[in-house]
Amino acid sequence: RYMSGFGNEFSSEDPRCPGALPDGQNNPQVCPYGLYAEQLSGSAFTCPRPTNKRSWLYRILPSVKHKPFTPVYCGNITESWNEVEPDPNQLRWLPFTIPKSLDKKVDFVSGLNTICGAGDAKSRNGIGIHMYTCNTSMTDRCFNNSDGDFLIVPQQGNLLITTEFGKMMVEPNEICVIQQGMRFTVDVYGETRGYILEVYGAHFELPDLGPIGANGLANPRDFQCPAAWYEDRTVHTGYTVINKYQGKLFSCQQDFSPFNVVAWHGNYTPYKYNLEKFMAINAVAFDHADPSIFTVLTAKSTRPGVAIADFVIFPPRWGVAENTFRPPYYHRNCMSEFMGLIKGHYEAKEEGFLPGGGSLHSMMTPHGPDAYCFEKNSMADLEPERVAEGTMAFMFESSFSMAVTKWALETCQRLDKTYYQCWEPLRSHFNPNFRPSHK
Repeated sequence: RYMSGFGNEFSSEDPRCPGALPDGQNNPQVCPYGLYAEQLSGSAFTCPRPTNKRSWLYRILPSVKHKPFTPVYCGNITESWNEVEPDPNQLRWLPFTIPKSLDKKVDFVSGLNTICGAGDAKSRNGIGIHMYTCNTSMTDRCFNNSDGDFLIVPQQGNLLITTEFGKMMVEPNEICVIQQGMRFTVDVYGETRGYILEVYGAHFELPDLGPIGANGLANPRDFQCPAAWYEDRTVHTGYTVINKYQGKLFSCQQDFSPFNVVAWHGNYTPYKYNLEKFMAINAVAFDHADPSIFTVLTAKSTRPGVAIADFVIFPPRWGVAENTFRPPYYHRNCMSEFMGLIKGHYEAKEEGFLPGGGSLHSMMTPHGPDAYCFEKNSMADLEPERVAEGTMAFMFESSFSMAVTKWALETCQRLDKTYYQCWEPLRSHFNPNFRPSHK
């Protein structure tokens, strides 16, 4: 069961306990069914009303009932951005390897690997980009990110995500956002892989539409949050809560399920979105609109128009621009661009850039179509055509200059060291004696 809308004030109660939501106040002296009231705040209490985020949870036992947190092994999760020397080159990774279940059972948390990032969780300003590769479900343990929000992009395999607010099934070509502090666990159904964009100190929101007007891009009504569902279960062997805090992992033990919320209300929730519902805006005369027109969600910085991170997609659409080189243009950018591919073949690099892999074009590092794409599209007949049919590529774009981790550059052994060669066949077409006619 889901409820639709982005950033709305919702209320939900498990149908097994009708009337579990208190009537008329948030924290009565005695809650219905003997529940505990607990507020989860995603913003400062005094934030302006449009940005104030909080939800009230009515649960069988409060989340404060646990043993002390102790440090645990972090694996390949890191916020140490100085492990290796900076690398300004164009970087591309082949599809990241999923561990085979016969070799080793790896769940969502133990399968998290940091590719790159910048900033600092302690100062609440930064970003991390991770891959998850796993083959087994989380059992009697959950994850909680105290550092920031997770935007999860499945690429292979469905995720059944159980949260304190309810359950969400998230499939490839959908995304979900688990906001700061929300506890969740992940069930998988075989070999599973995907991407994660983490932001510290800001929440994702819909971009302003400006001259586009009232409609377009991602519509608020197409976002879904889960309906209340509770689990009243005592775990005699112990339930493990894993907490990501200041870039490190800690764990604590409790003897009950954290998913014991019978009812809740508020506007601070997990949510999911189907990328097929995105209403693309594009050029219908000539030239290119900037790729910002494909922004699904943004996490704003304090500078107007500059994002900590944007989540941008390149969905199937029509290309009709006249007298125009239609693939992405050659480009240098003051932002950092990490690209991933959920399915299909990306139009500007049909070879080498594969689903489950990625690329990073750092600040002011030039990039653009490979030589084959340039030659092919320079001679193409400019008829109306479907672009990116059967494909879904995306970009995590950030105003931060990214540091790449040792795992991504060395340990994972998926770095494509031949990437630069896709531009080497580009040749000069300059002819000072040739002056083309213009329409």
